[in-house]
Amino acid sequence: MPYALDLKYPQAGRQWGWQYVFPRTSRSADPRSGVIRRHHVREQTVQRSVAAASRRAGIVKPVSPHVLRHSFATHLLQSGHDIRTVQELLGHASVETTMIYTHVLNIGGRGVRSPLDGP
Repeated sequence: MPYALDLKYPQAGRQWGWQYVFPRTSRSADPRSGVIRRHHVREQTVQRSVAAASRRAGIVKPVSPHVLRHSFATHLLQSGHDIRTVQELLGHASVETTMIYTHVLNIGGRGVRSPLDGP
């Protein structure tokens, strides 16, 4: 827990929303309190795991968590989700950043479908 939040909400650290989705396998001492606990997995560990999984799957091209993020955004747009939804899900502050994915699709403004066009 960030220090100020730990003081303001002392029970928050026991709530699901504050738990690490990918905790480390080893435990270490918290630098502030000295309490032994699990911390989040290192970024490099996730990157190596994704790369190793892609090799095992026989994927020849380089794969990283960032590639998965790009694929997620591209597939959302291909399936008809609006650009603002994708912007929110990716956490982009500016819609211009999210617009990069429309260039990859080569659809530009044609990605908008009329409800009258049907499925």
